[in-house]
Amino acid sequence: MKRLTFFIFAMMVIGFTSISAEAFAQKFMTRNGHISFFSKTPLENIEAHNRQVNSALDLANADFVFRLLMKSFIFEKALMQEHFNENYVESDKFPNASFSGKVLNMSEIDFTKKGSYKAVVEGDLTIHGVTKKVKESGVFEIEEGEIRGKCTFTIQLKDYDVKIPKTVANNIAETIEIRVDVLMKKI
Repeated sequence: MKRLTFFIFAMMVIGFTSISAEAFAQKFMTRNGHISFFSKTPLENIEAHNRQVNSALDLANADFVFRLLMKSFIFEKALMQEHFNENYVESDKFPNASFSGKVLNMSEIDFTKKGSYKAVVEGDLTIHGVTKKVKESGVFEIEEGEIRGKCTFTIQLKDYDVKIPKTVANNIAETIEIRVDVLMKKI
């Protein structure tokens, strides 16, 4: 009887270990994630959306990355889009924005179980050729074969050397709210 109990226990441990190893050997990615930003000022609000965001999450080592073309942001007004690309973020000179970091609390997220889990991510955010360390909280929503990563955070334009001419300073906020929403599928 003791041998049978030990055998069952050993098989359970082996089974759990292989399930855990399989879960953490998975990679998830998307090429059509969504990042938007919002700027509120007394004169007018500015909002833009980019639905061509590449993003990947590697469960084995907690790497989380995204990359996007700045010219892929779409604005309500064509003139805003032109000014954004030519005058502010200088998209020809600095065509991409990116984030490369780690999920710090991987052990608290059950990627094998459907649900919503708080995630803490830390890494390097590069905008306008300037890289800054950031640490933000967000959410991972787990579905079968999919992980949706969501986060809302703010940046200061001056931190990324984005210059706003004095003539339009009242039209553009110094602090920009950024929303990330990436639905990654298992690869």
